[in-house]
Formats: sequence, C-alpha cells, structure tokens
Amino acid sequence: MEMTRLGDDTIAQGMRYAIDGGKRLRGFLALECAALFDVPTDQAVYAAGAVECLHAYSLVHDDLPCMDDDDLRRGQPTVHMKWDEASAVLVGDALQSFAFELLSRPAAGTADQRIALVASLARASGAQGMVLGQAQDIAAETATKPLNLVQITELQANKTGRLIEWPARAGAILGEADPLPLRAYAQAIGLAFQIADDVLDVEGDAVTAGKALRKDAEAGKATFVSLLGLAKAKARAKDLVNEACEALAPYGEKAQTLRDLAHYIIMRDK
Repeated sequence: MEMTRLGDDTIAQGMRYAIDGGKRLRGFLALECAALFDVPTDQAVYAAGAVECLHAYSLVHDDLPCMDDDDLRRGQPTVHMKWDEASAVLVGDALQSFAFELLSRPAAGTADQRIALVASLARASGAQGMVLGQAQDIAAETATKPLNLVQITELQANKTGRLIEWPARAGAILGEADPLPLRAYAQAIGLAFQIADDVLDVEGDAVTAGKALRKDAEAGKATFVSLLGLAKAKARAKDLVNEACEALAPYGEKAQTLRDLAHYIIMRDK
C-alpha cells in the first residue's frame, strides 16, 4: 500500500513521519475483529491502514497552535515543529484523503463492503464524531465552568471513542456479521482508554509517554480524574474492561486477544 507519489515530497515525507510509531491500537482492532470472522489479513489490512491514517491526521491537526498547541508527539517533534504549520495542515489533509483511498481499493472488500466502510468512517470521523468531539473540547476551554461527568463522557465518546469503535465495526462489516457485540466492546474500551489517559496525565512520565503531561490540570479542564478522583477513575476503568470482556462472550476463545487488549489499555504507561 504505497502512498501515491506527490508533487511536493515534503508532504509525502510528512505523511510517513506522522504515521510512524504509536500503539497502532486502531489498526490492530480492525485486524483482530475481522479475524473473528476469518476475514483474510490481506483484505482487513486496508481498513486497518485507513483508520491509522485517519487517526494520524487528527493528531497532526490537533497538535497545531490553533488547537492543542503541542510540540511533542510519540517522543518526536510534532509535524508543524519539524516542518511548519502550513505543511502540517496539508499533511493532515493528505492523510485523511489517503484513508478513504485505501478503503476504495478493490482488495478492501466487495463494492457493498467498501461503500459501508467509507460511509461509516466518514460519520465516525466527521461532524457527527471525532470532529464534533474536538469542537466540544475547544469549546470547553472557554466555558464559564468545567464540564460535568455526562458532558465529558459525551465529548470523549466523540473525540476518542468513535475512532476506536469504527475498526470494530469494520471487522463486522467485512465479516458480514452482527456489529452489536463488537460495538459494545469497543465503546467500553474507548471510554476506558480515555480514563487511562487521564490517569497517565497525573501519574505518568512525559519521556515514557512521549508527549507533554498535566496540561489539562494546568488549564483547569475537567477530566475523569478531576471529576471522579484518582481511585474512582481507576475503578471505573476496570469496570469498563470487565464490560468489554463480557461483550465478547459470543466469540469464545477466538476473542482472547481482544480481551488481552482490553486489559492492556488500562495497564499501559504511554
């Protein structure tokens, strides 16, 4: 899946730079959920690559000075720091487009599957999903009072959760299976992931995490830790992992890797 040759090699270099490293959580989810239905890896990899490109684009834009204004990502300078802001905007745009190009390729599935993948990723990443969550996050910075638990849960379900939910749904689309059990699983781990991020922001090490920490606390933004307290936030994350594992019951031992992933999400150090 080589990237299309571009007139300005800076953009191609920036795209490769932006997708390098990271946990590959979303791509891994796409592959593992598709594997539950015996979908070949060389088919599911297109959905995996698409969601990783989409996620990378969101990070490139989120790091910009007009958004979260971060200088460090995955232990390296962010794209706008390595090049410049204009290049970062274009790199993000190109990654977003490339995600949908991948899903359109014949090897990604049947025509109906490809249409379903493209449409569902567009909804998950756009004004009804991730972008909505980013807008809610920006609005929270200037709100007269911090968000409450219901509001922060909705925000994170959009900003973080929708792109964790999508690869699970993609696996079901490719397997032509009922998406509800995997959707329940992904929604639970998506929220657990964000709670774990908030815990890491308090307890983590910036060098290990590869990004700046404690920015939300310094800015007075509401987080699951600020709203629940550290102990209750950790307990809630564990409950969500249990919910996620219960949702995988229909798949038996075939879903053990996904259960292991759920536990990893709240035990990670970055």
